[in-house]
Amino acid sequence: MSQASRFADTRHFDVIVAPVITEKATLASEQNKVVFKVSRDATKPQIKAAVERLFDVKVESVNTLVRKGKTKFFRGTRGTQSDVKKAVVTLAEGHKIDVTTGV
Repeated sequence: MSQASRFADTRHFDVIVAPVITEKATLASEQNKVVFKVSRDATKPQIKAAVERLFDVKVESVNTLVRKGKTKFFRGTRGTQSDVKKAVVTLAEGHKIDVTTGV
């Protein structure tokens, strides 16, 4: 493996925005799943490649969902939250990602 292919491509950092750390995501981690917030135009193959290269793990499957933005009121002013795309990544047996540490 060449030195250039060992390091993550900068495109991978654009695909994965942030890990999702919620109670539901923590329960999913018991089934070897990790939840990430990803860019809206990211595809499943791009997400799989990014997670495998950034965290050096083997990915079995990727499921995606788009949470539509909600309308919220704050001090009488109406605002709209942005749409958010999330990816639920299932890791191969024996692989694990600690999302509390940085990349």
